[in-house]
Amino acid sequence: MTLSASINLPFKPEIIDEGIDWYNNIDSSALYRMLPANAREYVTKSPHLLEYLHMFPVNEFGIPLFFSELKRDLKGMESPNLIYPINDMTFIHIFPDQNDVRNYYIPIEPSFLHSVAEAMPAVERKLVELIDALDEDPITDEERTRVLKRVIRQAVYITRPGESAEALLGGEVEKKDLKGRIMDFMSKDLSLAKKDDDTGGKATVLSDGRVVLNQQEFASLEYLLIRDKIDMGILKPFLDDHYIEDITCDGVGPIFIEHKIFKGLKSAVEFRNTKEIDDFVIKMAERIKRPLTYRNPIVDATLPQGSRINIVYGTEISKHGSNFTIRQVAEEPASILQLIEWKTTDYLVAAYLWICIEFGMSLFMSGETASGKTTSLNAITTFIPPENKIVTIEDTPELTVPHKNWSREVSKGKGSGEGDGADVTMFDLLKAALRQRPNQILVGEIRGGEGAVAFGAMQTGHPVMSTFHAATVEKLIQRVCSEPISIPKSHVDNLNIVIIQSAVRRPDGGMVRRMLSINELVGYNPETQGFSFVAMFVWDPVTDTFTWTGKGSSYLLENKIATMLGIPENRRAEIYDEVEKRARILERLHKAGYTGFWDLYHMMTKIKKQGLLKIEI
Repeated sequence: MTLSASINLPFKPEIIDEGIDWYNNIDSSALYRMLPANAREYVTKSPHLLEYLHMFPVNEFGIPLFFSELKRDLKGMESPNLIYPINDMTFIHIFPDQNDVRNYYIPIEPSFLHSVAEAMPAVERKLVELIDALDEDPITDEERTRVLKRVIRQAVYITRPGESAEALLGGEVEKKDLKGRIMDFMSKDLSLAKKDDDTGGKATVLSDGRVVLNQQEFASLEYLLIRDKIDMGILKPFLDDHYIEDITCDGVGPIFIEHKIFKGLKSAVEFRNTKEIDDFVIKMAERIKRPLTYRNPIVDATLPQGSRINIVYGTEISKHGSNFTIRQVAEEPASILQLIEWKTTDYLVAAYLWICIEFGMSLFMSGETASGKTTSLNAITTFIPPENKIVTIEDTPELTVPHKNWSREVSKGKGSGEGDGADVTMFDLLKAALRQRPNQILVGEIRGGEGAVAFGAMQTGHPVMSTFHAATVEKLIQRVCSEPISIPKSHVDNLNIVIIQSAVRRPDGGMVRRMLSINELVGYNPETQGFSFVAMFVWDPVTDTFTWTGKGSSYLLENKIATMLGIPENRRAEIYDEVEKRARILERLHKAGYTGFWDLYHMMTKIKKQGLLKIEI
C-alpha cells in the first residue's frame, strides 16, 4: 500500500561521530560505548537505531532510557525521554514537549534514514519480471510476504563489508554520508511512490538487472516493500504497538494516539495536505475491501489484525480533510485479574459476578464511550462455564471468548465488500441465534431493534450479556423503554444485573476506569411505574475501593441462585460465604501468577473439573 506522509522531527538533528566508519566497526562509535548494556544489544541487531541516536541531540537532551517493556509505574514520568521496541526491527521514541500536554511519539523504522526512492524504480521493474515468472499464486498475507521476501533477494545484489559499488561497475558511484542522508530525509516524504518527475533514479544496476544495495539499504527496502505493499503502510508501527489504545488522524496534521502508559501523544508522522490524506484513506479502504466513494464517504470496518476503524472521506463533510480513527484490539484480552490489578474492580466484585454468570444471570455492562465496557465484558467471559455453547453477535468483531463451543456472528451491511446479497443486521443474527440453542448470547452493543429481541431471549431463559451506552441505571431504563428499543416496562426486570463503568479522574490528574456500581434489577411496580434496583457494590472515590453495600440483601443470590441450588430458606445466607470463598480462589490464582486471560481460563476450568466449586447444601 503505497502512501505519502512525512516525518516532522521535534528536534534539530545533530551529527555525532561524523566521518567515522562505525558501520563496519561499531566499537569505533563513542556514542555506542556510552550506551547501557541493553541498548548496545538493540543497536547491534538494528544498526538503524544507532544511526537514529547519532542524529539525536544527546548533548542537549541526554541519551534516552531504554526499556524492553513498559510498566504502569512509568505513568508518573513528567518528561519522558525513552525508547522501547515493538518488534525486532522497529522502536518507539517517547520524547517530551515542554510546551504542550501531549508529548511526541516517534517511530524508528529500518527505513528511517535509508531512502531507497532512487533505487525503487529499478527494483520494481526487476520484481515485476520475477513475479511474472512465478508459477504460484499466494493467497494469504503470510504467503505473499514469504514470496515477496524471496523475489526481493533475487532482485538485488547485497554488497559485502568492504565491497563497493565502484568495484562492481568499474566506475564512480555517488555516496552519501550520514549528513547527506539526514538532509535527504528532512526534505522527502515517506512514500515509495515515484514522483511525477522521476527519471528512473540513480540506482546502481548490474548487467543482469539486479540493483546493488548495501546491507542497510537492503534492510530498508525489504521492510518498506512489505510494509507498504502487504501491511498497512505508515500505520504498521502504530498497529504493532500493543501499548496503543486509539490511533486518530483528524485530517491535515499529525497522527494522534492514546497510549496505555503515556496517555495522549502526538506522532512525528503527519500529513501535510488534503491530497495526501485523501489518497491514503482511499488506498487503506481498498486494502480492507471497503472502498470509499463520494456517495458512501463513511466506512466502519475491521482491519486484518482485528482493530476497529472508522473512516470519513472528503472535505465536503470533514473540513480539515479526510480523517480516520482506529481502536486497537489487544492480541490477548485483559483478564479479570488484570482488571483487579488496575483497580477497575476487586476480588469480591469478581467473585459475585462469577456466581451470577455461572448460574445464567443476564447482564449489561453500561457506561459512556471509552469507559472500558468491552474490555470488562470480555474479561468476565472466563466465568461462563467451560462446557457452555456461546454465540457472540457484533457489528465489528471485538469480543474474544475462550470457550471451544463458540459461534462468532458478525453483521453485514451495504458496502461491506463481502459480495452481493442482502444486509444481515444484528437483529437478524440475534433471531438466528435463538434457534442455535446457546447457553449464553453475547451482543457487542445493544443500540436499536436488536434490544427487543435480546429482552425476548432473556424472557425465554437465554442469558444475554452485552454493552450499553448509559451512565446510570435510571438512564439505561429510560433508553430501553424508549424508541428505538421500546421494551415494555414490565419486561425490564428480565435483565438481572447492570454494571455501571466509567473513566474517572483521580486526584493526581490521571484518568482511570472503574466499575462505579454493580446493581441488581429487582422488579417493576405497575402502580407507581417505578423500578426497584439494589446496588450490590459501590466504588468509593475517596479510598479507591469497593464497598459490598448489598451483603445480606441480594435478591439474585438468595431468591434465584440459592433456589436453583436447593438451599433451604433458613440457610440462604450461606450463599454469601460462597462469594467470599471464590474471592479467595481468585486471589490465590493471582498470587500464583495466573493473570493472563488464557492461563486464568484454563486454571478455572481445572478447578471446576476437580469439584472445588461445588456448593455444599
